[in-house]
Amino acid sequence: MAAMTLLGMSCSKEQKADEGKAPITKPEITIEGGRLTPEGLWAMGRIGSVASDIETGWLAYTVSYYSVEENRSTTWIRVCNPFEDMHVDDEFVGYDPAWFGCSGWLAYMRAGQLYLRRDGEEIKVEGADDIDGFLLSPMRDKIILIKQVKTVPQTVDKYPDLPLATGHMHEDLMYKHWDEWTETAPQPFVCKLEITYYGEGERIKTAKVSEGVNILEGTAYECPMKPFGGVEQLAWNPNNEEIAYTCRKKTGLDYAVSTNSDIYLVKVTGDGLQVTEERNITGDNKGYDTNPAYSPDGKHIAWLSMERDGYESDENRLMVMNLETGEKHFVSHYLDTNVDEFAWYNDSVLLGTAVIQGTIHLWAMGLEGWCAKMTEGQFDVSLGDVCDHYAYLLKHSMREANEIYVLDIEAGLAKIDGYVELTRLTHENDNIYDQIERSTVVERWMKTTDGKDMLTWIIYPPHFDPNKKYPTILYCEGGPQSPVSQFWSFRWNFMMMSAGDYIIVAPNRRGLPGFGKEWNEEISGDYGGQCMKDYFTAIDEMCKEPYVDKDHLGCVGASFGGFSVYWIAGHHEGRFKAFIAHDGIFNLEMQYLETEEKWFANWDMGGAYWDKDNKIAQRTFANSPHKFVDKWDTPILCIHGEKDYRILANQAMAAFDAAKMRGVPAELLIFPDENHWVLKPQNGILWQREFRGWLDRWLKTEN
Repeated sequence: MAAMTLLGMSCSKEQKADEGKAPITKPEITIEGGRLTPEGLWAMGRIGSVASDIETGWLAYTVSYYSVEENRSTTWIRVCNPFEDMHVDDEFVGYDPAWFGCSGWLAYMRAGQLYLRRDGEEIKVEGADDIDGFLLSPMRDKIILIKQVKTVPQTVDKYPDLPLATGHMHEDLMYKHWDEWTETAPQPFVCKLEITYYGEGERIKTAKVSEGVNILEGTAYECPMKPFGGVEQLAWNPNNEEIAYTCRKKTGLDYAVSTNSDIYLVKVTGDGLQVTEERNITGDNKGYDTNPAYSPDGKHIAWLSMERDGYESDENRLMVMNLETGEKHFVSHYLDTNVDEFAWYNDSVLLGTAVIQGTIHLWAMGLEGWCAKMTEGQFDVSLGDVCDHYAYLLKHSMREANEIYVLDIEAGLAKIDGYVELTRLTHENDNIYDQIERSTVVERWMKTTDGKDMLTWIIYPPHFDPNKKYPTILYCEGGPQSPVSQFWSFRWNFMMMSAGDYIIVAPNRRGLPGFGKEWNEEISGDYGGQCMKDYFTAIDEMCKEPYVDKDHLGCVGASFGGFSVYWIAGHHEGRFKAFIAHDGIFNLEMQYLETEEKWFANWDMGGAYWDKDNKIAQRTFANSPHKFVDKWDTPILCIHGEKDYRILANQAMAAFDAAKMRGVPAELLIFPDENHWVLKPQNGILWQREFRGWLDRWLKTEN
């Protein structure tokens, strides 16, 4: 399914559970052997959000540490001066930092509660508890609080005498989503924020919020939209009197089959916080419209937009509307790829990240119709914050986790014959890197069976010797339309995989963004087609190299990558000696009915399997992996999380059962408490050990 990034909304659940426990601090670890280990991977600090203060220029950023022993994590906020070697002025437990805009005060959350802080002094904001997120108004006199609102009757409402009953009762679709039973919706409450000070100084005495007005009062709609939407789906205009918000005003079956969300504008006036004059500015578009942002002068509004309803991997376009004339512009049309995130730099220039040919870089785009690439290299960037003439970026690659870098925007715009060098601000995991030998990542282009050029990343193990032979692993990407860019994963980690003396082959096969619209769309309705031929091209091309042990090849993947593994297991004609499928689709007919987001199944599978006249759908279901089990003859490890409501765990169970009944060596690893990912430290260590152990068992010994 579509790749997503886990946002801060999950932090409140985790930190509420950990309330009262000692916070996890940066662990000290010694890594033996000079190779990255699972324990080393989980000892790394994970840098998250970044916020810059326009008044002082100081940064606040988050970093999370994990304890494998305690099986939990803590997220810390650091307040630093980037102009004095990132001197740490303050450090405390919390997440989602946002500068309050009042002489160095910082707003942030901890365990679902909003706080203000400066110089070590913490003020609890009364009335701002049990919230999922917040968004301060420009004048700091109002605030949007995101709260969960009950949307369907629960069991105890119908049967008050059965308070311990655990059954969930539903009468419509979208009764489950991602990893939860859908009984509440996040909704935005506009509240007054009242601050009192000591005397006439800047020291805050008390802070509280009013009860507030729910913009979606009386509805079951979501804003932000589940499962991953955050406060980036809302925006205040600069004059403090208007809010833009994202909403898919649908429920049940209508919600399950549609991606049609819109951007709405509402006026916020008067002491009574009257929310009036709502208008839909994207009603002419049928796909996703998300993440509105006003220009600094308030004359324009920008947002991300997908054109077609039901297509969650449509090109994500950066759109801008003139609020006076209503004229709209497709600002990113010249990129021919997705814009992942964006921010206004000034009234006429926006900054955004986009994937092109296997890397995600920063682009500047002008309302007049020009664009300029601001970063270049074998790495990815994401946009942390834009403040004054600086862009604070999170930079990572297959060799290194996120670190914070800064870019001088004006210098970048003036550089017409090259790129401005990024300045590194953090060195969070140097203690790990200093102890290990990292792998080498090489870009390689291959000719596909239909004569096109395909980028494949080749990851060579530490101390690679071309005179030796190495077992080699084909990596199958999920999504199905998420890029094989220079990503760093704390599970599908190429440094971890190659540290076992494996060569990793990671192709940008058909159906991935960054290589034009045609390439990206040549997968929907054709799961067993050219994308699978591209996989075989990648591994067959590498097998021509003398250092690849073509008698000991493995194939691994998750989500659509897991589907790919199950499918390849029935079509590989003896190429591979071991398979690992995580959260993969084994039976497409069951997946069509089991998955919660029906728009995905309808678009990517072409329709329902019972529609016998639909040639695309019939081709899809004819390529279901379960129909080729009679050709399975290779050891397979099936992994799944039981809280994965996107692809249910019975898919892995069925695949495992089929393998065992066929007499094929197989292992089943089920996580009762994990969703589409593996998020708990001890489960993560278990996953890495079983992953490596399975490959070593079948690719490093003769069986």
